[in-house]
Amino acid sequence: MWRDLAPLGRDPGSGGYRRYAWTAADTDCRAWFRAQAEARGLVHELDRNGNQWAWLGDPLAGDAVVTGSHLDSVPDGGAFDGPLGVVSSFAALDELRRRGARFTRPVAITNFGDEEGARFGLACVGSRLTAGRLTAEKAHELRDGDGVPLPRAMEAAGHDPSAIGPDPERLARIGAFIELHVEQGRALDLSGDPVGIASAIWPHGRWRFDFHGEANHAGTTRLADRRDPMLTYAETVLAARREAELAGALATFGKVSVEPNGVNAIPSLVRGWLDSRAADQSALDTVVAGIESAARAHADRAGIELRVVRESFTPVVEFEHALRDELGKILGQRPGARSAVPVLGTGAGHDAGILSGSIPTAMLFVRNPTGVSHSPAEYAAEDDCVAGILALADVLEGLACT
Repeated sequence: MWRDLAPLGRDPGSGGYRRYAWTAADTDCRAWFRAQAEARGLVHELDRNGNQWAWLGDPLAGDAVVTGSHLDSVPDGGAFDGPLGVVSSFAALDELRRRGARFTRPVAITNFGDEEGARFGLACVGSRLTAGRLTAEKAHELRDGDGVPLPRAMEAAGHDPSAIGPDPERLARIGAFIELHVEQGRALDLSGDPVGIASAIWPHGRWRFDFHGEANHAGTTRLADRRDPMLTYAETVLAARREAELAGALATFGKVSVEPNGVNAIPSLVRGWLDSRAADQSALDTVVAGIESAARAHADRAGIELRVVRESFTPVVEFEHALRDELGKILGQRPGARSAVPVLGTGAGHDAGILSGSIPTAMLFVRNPTGVSHSPAEYAAEDDCVAGILALADVLEGLACT
């Protein structure tokens, strides 16, 4: 499975993946998912929001146990973020069949669409729509960097955008959702554990900072006469680092656009996107407020007009304690298991976090020896991946089998 999936959407120059929503690479990944489902005799289903489902048992029976993740990527992303969860889900089902497990609840594997938000700027679009966390009207307003609206992109990929929206009937048939994911950090590497359980997802969001200045000639305009928004943007980037360090949080300006984007032109507009995350809401509010305050102070002194727009936000997600504890009990009882499986928080958002407000959800993490993620250098050792598959199989067996 890994070998078949590996070349899809891979850029030969960077070695990273560019599997953006509703593109040719995304279509190839979806075809791979469907082929894996059909090869196992599972019923493949594409829901109203473009999420894929592979069912074992009656989808309408209710109280289903669902696992899976996503197949899309950030720009030049790694091979493991998302795909490891999907591949491991199919492999865990294979392992349970090898064991001769008898299923007492329906089981499904899912591929949620547009989790990374790389194309349209909003993460977890597929799961947000399903859970009613994103309205159809707002989704129709989303546009990519080329100005292509989400509905047009969906139509071009053969999906009907008029059908998107909340899907409470589907969620009501799910009793538990378990997402396996490569750890995006080094906690498990430091503890020496191959697999861990998620406790919570930090509150996080994305803010767009628009710095409006005055376009002018780079070779003839005196420095004293310039209203250069790039300088204010640069000061804001530095302020983000300072504020994050003071609060023990995270803040990153990782995307920027410039107009008119000429080498010999002073910009008229610099637009930067801030990603900020913290262990609690108070710290996150402090960081973002501090960054905006510093940006406005620099903008006022330089004659720059500043507009700040919050484009997305996810509050702290505490995974359901009962389900989390059940996972710990199942994994703790395995032969040779340690007395307790490590439980750790994460600053990364996931579909499981979006769905947690509607259904019981939990997450398993697989050790990442370097902690690198969202990069072609992202990596997990084969032995650890196998440990993750076996842990997921044990969890599914404990929840869905006799």
